[in-house]
Amino acid sequence: MDLSFFVNQALTGLASASSLFLVASGLTLIFGVSRIVNFAHGSMFMLGAYAAATVYGPIVSALGPAIGPWLAMLAAAVAVGLIGVVVEVLLLRRLYHAPHMLQILATFGIVLIVQDAVVLIWGYDQIVGPRIPGLRGAVTIFGQRFPQYELFMLFIGPVVFAGLWLLLHRTRWGTLVRAATRDREMADILGVDQAKLFTTVFFLGAALAGLAGGLQWPREPANIYLDTRVILEAFVVTVIGGLGSIGGALLASIIIGLLQAFGILLFPKSTLVLVFAVMAVVLMVRPWGLLGRPEPQAVSDLAETKTAPPAHRYAAHAFAVALAILLVLPLFAPDYVVKLATQAIIFALVAFSLNFIVATGGILSFGHAAFFGLGAYAAAIAVKSHGASTGLALLAAPVLAGLVALGVGWFIVRRTGIYLAMLTLAFAQILWSVAFQWVEFTGGDNGIVGVYMPGWASQTGAYYYLTLAFCGIAVALIWRIMFAPFGYTLRAGRDSALRCDAIGIDVRRHQVLAFALAGSAAGVAGGFFTFLKGGVDPSLLSMDISADALIMSLLGGVQTVVGPLVGGAAFTFLKAYIMPVTDQWRLVLGIVIIVLVLAFPRGIVGFINARSGWFGGAKSEAPVASTGEKLA
Repeated sequence: MDLSFFVNQALTGLASASSLFLVASGLTLIFGVSRIVNFAHGSMFMLGAYAAATVYGPIVSALGPAIGPWLAMLAAAVAVGLIGVVVEVLLLRRLYHAPHMLQILATFGIVLIVQDAVVLIWGYDQIVGPRIPGLRGAVTIFGQRFPQYELFMLFIGPVVFAGLWLLLHRTRWGTLVRAATRDREMADILGVDQAKLFTTVFFLGAALAGLAGGLQWPREPANIYLDTRVILEAFVVTVIGGLGSIGGALLASIIIGLLQAFGILLFPKSTLVLVFAVMAVVLMVRPWGLLGRPEPQAVSDLAETKTAPPAHRYAAHAFAVALAILLVLPLFAPDYVVKLATQAIIFALVAFSLNFIVATGGILSFGHAAFFGLGAYAAAIAVKSHGASTGLALLAAPVLAGLVALGVGWFIVRRTGIYLAMLTLAFAQILWSVAFQWVEFTGGDNGIVGVYMPGWASQTGAYYYLTLAFCGIAVALIWRIMFAPFGYTLRAGRDSALRCDAIGIDVRRHQVLAFALAGSAAGVAGGFFTFLKGGVDPSLLSMDISADALIMSLLGGVQTVVGPLVGGAAFTFLKAYIMPVTDQWRLVLGIVIIVLVLAFPRGIVGFINARSGWFGGAKSEAPVASTGEKLA
């Protein structure tokens, strides 16, 4: 590798870092002030690219090629900034003090809505960007030709950073932003109009994402996958740099940009793993990021939740009716419905196991799909590569998932709050990357196919009963643990780790064991899902599955015992019957999620329980209001 090639790769990495910084700076600015975990920030980036594609032609035609392209980029940024204001005022303003889980799901709903809105307005086809006048050629650097537009992109990041630094340190608005970032409650006491401040911050953050999307358009065609691609990288940069630190975002962008530029040469099969591995290592060493500030001990969103097992006689009747329906369903329902019910049972277990660590242990996980996918791969590989029996394959699923969850849990419980959640995402993405790129072992993106139950168990009804029995045992085991001394100790550690430490309770050990148990239960679900679908692929470890599990918990009721089971079944049937009816099922699903977050944050079972007390807990428990009341 000669010097000229090294310099060329470095410049390419820095140009990508500059573009990534524009997105991440807006994300970290929004989180630093509002504490909103904004998964819709990638959608703003995508909208920036499409907005630039829409206004580019008319503006250039009216103003000429000299200034037209740049005004088109700025117009796109302003338009996206205004969209950010609308989202903030109508939705996110109601969630500033709500649990992170509700914030995440609300912004995920926005992602789904924007995806279908883009398809309705611009269609599925990519829109290729133009070559910008004046930057169409290349310059020679150390004997290597380097595109002029890439060189321009290399400098735009530092220029924006300098502008943000001046804005934050040399204006009254910037002083208020820094004050709100340091101590939002104190800023409120001192009379800062937080509503207006947060709106302006959202405008700037969304505009930066829109500007990044507009500037990226000449480099990469506008397409409907831009949002998910960029949001993960932006979150990695934001977390590595330190949530709320603009300087940290710039430093982390440079690190990730150079890592991607040289990683593809040094580790061609590990580029997807490296980014998340770096984030995991940084959070192990510096839990608050490279330039972030330590925060006070985080209190769980579900602190002091009073959850009790269902004891009302009507609850017993409801359980008896539900069990009777489940037992007789294969006798009268068509095979399609029985298979769908089997899938609903599997995902009900996934949601139930996730809710166990979220509600009982206070561990918010963005990566629970990792253990579901590991269980699926363990069963498939055991059968296809090692010729194991189906019994051993189904046993391998929870064992492998549980062991990996035990190791991951040992790392992640040393962190708290959003950093813990991002660590779970990092480990999940690492496992997804391994499954995607280790083609010889996992089949890559093609996965492993042809995995079916033999003999009598291959019948739809028989496999339904088999799934119901084993998933029911897993649910019963977790249910028993939730109301055993171990479960109550978990709640104590969730509510006050310091008090538990003072009386000699090892909170971390309990959390690690709970995480391993939840991972093992998700592995059970993954193993049965493999035989239901006849194969496995990397999508089972993706963030989409983790998001679905969170949605199931919300739909049923996070604070209830049976809520995730109801939510898992309801969500499975909801998707099955919405998707065939309309091509805009994402739009419908996104609206449903947002309505749930705002109007029914306790979910189906929680809504009933708050009025009747049927399913455990106090009838008088206050609902989680959209105005941001803490769960009580």
